[in-house]
Amino acid sequence: MSLIDTFFEKARKDKKRVVFPEGNDEKIIQAAGTILDKNIATPIVLGKENEINDLAKKINLDLTGIKIINPDTSPLLDKFGSLYAKRKENITEGIAKKLVRKNLFFGCMMAAEGEADGIVAGIAHATASVLQSAGLAIGYLKDVHIPSSFFIMVLPQFLEEKNKILVFADCAVNINPSAQELAEIAVTTGKNAGNILGIEPRIAFLSFSTKGSASHADADKVIKAVEIAHGIAPELIIDGELQLDAALIPRVAQKKVKLSEVAGKANVLIFPDLDSGNIAYKLTQYLAGAQAYGPILQGFKKPVCDLSRGATADDVVGITAIVAVQAQKGNN
Repeated sequence: MSLIDTFFEKARKDKKRVVFPEGNDEKIIQAAGTILDKNIATPIVLGKENEINDLAKKINLDLTGIKIINPDTSPLLDKFGSLYAKRKENITEGIAKKLVRKNLFFGCMMAAEGEADGIVAGIAHATASVLQSAGLAIGYLKDVHIPSSFFIMVLPQFLEEKNKILVFADCAVNINPSAQELAEIAVTTGKNAGNILGIEPRIAFLSFSTKGSASHADADKVIKAVEIAHGIAPELIIDGELQLDAALIPRVAQKKVKLSEVAGKANVLIFPDLDSGNIAYKLTQYLAGAQAYGPILQGFKKPVCDLSRGATADDVVGITAIVAVQAQKGNN
């Protein structure tokens, strides 16, 4: 069974409501139909009914079972406007209502207020817009001050293991995180990896240095992040700073690191900045032929997905299953 099939199976066991704010996109409508057929989640599509109906006719899709909500005419609009105005100082209910009327923000409010369990967006919105709306409407988990992202990478073969699963973070959001931010990214990623993949996360903070083999401010940042991460989540298995080979290759780890529960057997890789993370996941995807699932956003109180602008309907279906499983696990 493939990894995505595993997510489908998990999602079916406790179906969650997933909202799609970009109902005027054909791929979203097509994906919603597949999600319903596969019984992965209960899709909620936002947009004008006539536009969605026209798109459905164009692709011969029966909309029966797909909930359609037009924020402009929904009774939830006044409720969400009032609730958001109460949360924020210096925002009138009228201004809040104008903000909430936007499909993306309305979808985030649905997740925040328990009208949906997760949100999948980004096919027609910039990442910054998705992050901003989710941050304002949904908010962050305890001890998390920034959103971040991770990729699930499935390598066809690594050493003697087939379909090796690794988790990479952060590869899509934070350009140059501070030590505190890097620690938060690692802890959130490790918890997500454990929850949705069912693995024991072994978290490696990566650097060009292994245990003081080089001296530089960049390596010092990683060392400080490891210390902070231990303080935030002492129950997690964390080590660093580690070079990539020391993190993944047992024989290298034996030479470079004397005692470590992570070195040579890491499955969660924390990159020191966006340059290294983004380059690494694409190198792994294209040169090693790995499957890359993501970016999966994290840090919010409810699961939020930021799709690529070039995502296919199948991509939307796959990421929806992951969002549904995150929702089952409480998005910790």
